[in-house]
Amino acid sequence: MSDLIFYNGRIITMEEKLGEVEAVAVEGGRIKALGPAADILNLQEDHTTLVDLRSRALLPGFNDSHMHLVGYALTSEKVDLRRCRGVDEIVDAIRAYVSNNKVGKGQWVLGWGWDQALFRDKRIPNRQDLDRAAPDHPVAIMRTCCHVMVANSAALKAAGIDRKAVSVEGGKIEVDDRGIPTGLLEEKAMSILTNLQPPLDKAKLKKLIKSAAGDFLAAGLTSVQTDDLSSVGGECTSMLIDTYYELEAAGELPLRVNLQALLPEPSLLGNFLARGYRTGQGGQYFKIGPLKLLTDGSIGGKTALVSAPYEGSSETCGVSVLARGEVEELVNMAAGQGMQCAVHAIGDAAVKMVLEIYQDAARRYPHSDPRFRVIHASMAGPKILDRFENQGVIADIQPSFISSDYILVDRHLGPKRAVWTYRWKDFMDRGIRLAGGSDCPVETYEPLEGIHAAVTRQDRYGNPPGGWNPDQCLSLQEALYIYTMGSAYCTYEENEKGSIAEGKLADLVVLSEDITTVEPSAIADLKADLTVVNGRIVYSRGEQKN
Repeated sequence: MSDLIFYNGRIITMEEKLGEVEAVAVEGGRIKALGPAADILNLQEDHTTLVDLRSRALLPGFNDSHMHLVGYALTSEKVDLRRCRGVDEIVDAIRAYVSNNKVGKGQWVLGWGWDQALFRDKRIPNRQDLDRAAPDHPVAIMRTCCHVMVANSAALKAAGIDRKAVSVEGGKIEVDDRGIPTGLLEEKAMSILTNLQPPLDKAKLKKLIKSAAGDFLAAGLTSVQTDDLSSVGGECTSMLIDTYYELEAAGELPLRVNLQALLPEPSLLGNFLARGYRTGQGGQYFKIGPLKLLTDGSIGGKTALVSAPYEGSSETCGVSVLARGEVEELVNMAAGQGMQCAVHAIGDAAVKMVLEIYQDAARRYPHSDPRFRVIHASMAGPKILDRFENQGVIADIQPSFISSDYILVDRHLGPKRAVWTYRWKDFMDRGIRLAGGSDCPVETYEPLEGIHAAVTRQDRYGNPPGGWNPDQCLSLQEALYIYTMGSAYCTYEENEKGSIAEGKLADLVVLSEDITTVEPSAIADLKADLTVVNGRIVYSRGEQKN
């Protein structure tokens, strides 16, 4: 018996030995058989749904190795500033939001997605700009990287930092020449404002998760690995985990979720471990993943921790969100209890530090397969690449970063260091494990846009011409691999998903065309026509199923 049969198309299994096949049969949520179309079609029963691919491509469902699901869902309640091309446009957008949504005086207005690299004058907004936009409301707007925020006078006053800046370990409050805050906050300093926002409850969380899941399924994502505690707070860990368990038990979680637990304090991690939470626990749809930590910020915000000052500055080397000793303590706590670790590191100084800490933790707590991960790993010179290769550490990369960062990397780092930024081909050629993600909502969750960026080193509009450092382009097969098998390997699930093979979970996506025959420049324009999770069609883009 078969529940689904796919035939008459390009079936890309992502299995090196198997290659491509003519047809696939699905039964009971798993791949039952693959092979010649005539043989597979003979498995048809009365209840079987036949899916004629009509020369389109069938692939394993896409798996995002690092994103912020709840953070993305919350953006629907904020002012979208991604299309703004200057400070005045930000002011206009905020004014329109307040007017259109009839936001009452004194209520918070939150925005996100601005990027000064796209502005005509490259000027970062300040408190006075936001005062013009909404003088009767506290306003806070997040840069696209989510590592820099600007607030207006009312918001700073509500936080008690309107007249004089306070020192924030792991963060920065910018001040003018009189010592008065300009409104710009970096890294941990942002929490002074975010802590003023009302907490989320289970009902709101469930609504947000289901809403985001629907968008992800429509993009062909069947699995996501998400840091949600950055949005709900480490003190809400148990509530968040219970929310996911309840959704799964009720059959209301339509895609697979692996939680990256952001627990940046020993007390938070200690409570987590004391409750018995460990990597890999959970059901088929929700699992607890690695300990997640942040060591630095972003290149665009000049908060990534670099070994030499940014261009045009004799002092600025970024922000150390956690001191080395703090990272060491947390990684060792987790590793000593068998927890996997995944640490955000973008600047070369941060990446080097994390790799050194991992090496020490591996010696202290021997584990046959720790699968340490560096999220982003944006700057990697030859010595850092050597460490990745020799230590067997995974690099979680976000190819879509190219679209927003290529403009800034040369400017902020200079041409010599820019050469060692986003060296994906070097990673691949050395046999270093790669996984593909989006860091959504920092970049779009659309995996096809990430695949396009990995293959072309361009944004979806073809910029820059010829690609940015095109020697680091991945092949199409390599790019597909990191979004399927590469991401599955991150969560110890390469034997369960990530490829189309007999016995594996039937998590699949049908694309609108054969991705192997379209021009690389057109990859980002492809759509997911069908998305299948656990053998069920959970999304259909108006397709007729025979």
